[in-house]
Amino acid sequence: MTAAMVENDQASEGRPWDYLLQTWRELDVPEGWRAEIDEGRIVLVPPFQAYHHAIAGQVQRRLYENLPEEWGIYQVLSVHAAPLGKLYVPHLVVMPTALITAADPESNDPMDASEALLIVEITSKGNAREDRTKKYRAYARAGVPMYLLIDRFDTRGAMATLFTEPNEDGTYKRSDPVPFGKPLTLPEPFGTTLLTDEFPV
Repeated sequence: MTAAMVENDQASEGRPWDYLLQTWRELDVPEGWRAEIDEGRIVLVPPFQAYHHAIAGQVQRRLYENLPEEWGIYQVLSVHAAPLGKLYVPHLVVMPTALITAADPESNDPMDASEALLIVEITSKGNAREDRTKKYRAYARAGVPMYLLIDRFDTRGAMATLFTEPNEDGTYKRSDPVPFGKPLTLPEPFGTTLLTDEFPV
């Protein structure tokens, strides 16, 4: 991530979230970069590296095997947890297709994270901590039923962890971590197994 672009005191006259969101909408972000809102700031996230695309493509292919038609899988879709003042752009989001098709085509407004069935984040060396902590807590607080964290930089070695059963306190009751090379079973409606030995290390 790079430096903050908007500070809290600039929004002191009104509601900080509304100010940040409006500023986010109007940003001219360099091609390939993503703008996110966290801790009362707008930050720029660098473009994905090749391994992000390789893993995301493999995961997306597996998820679509049994996924009902009313769900879609979207890459770099902006999602927000407005009560928490967070807006992230995950690698993959499973969201009802009806919500996506009903969205205003002239707007770039984020989708409500609480509507997501699954969110997938793939760590980079520079942002792994945020994915493990801030985004983990935000997705749990938003009530996202499943959070898949694919972490090549875990201190235990490269790991894929599925978190389920979110709590309002910002934690998940269950976690299922597997090292790269071991299969990871995803529950219904996916009903599929990720073959993590296909992931680049």
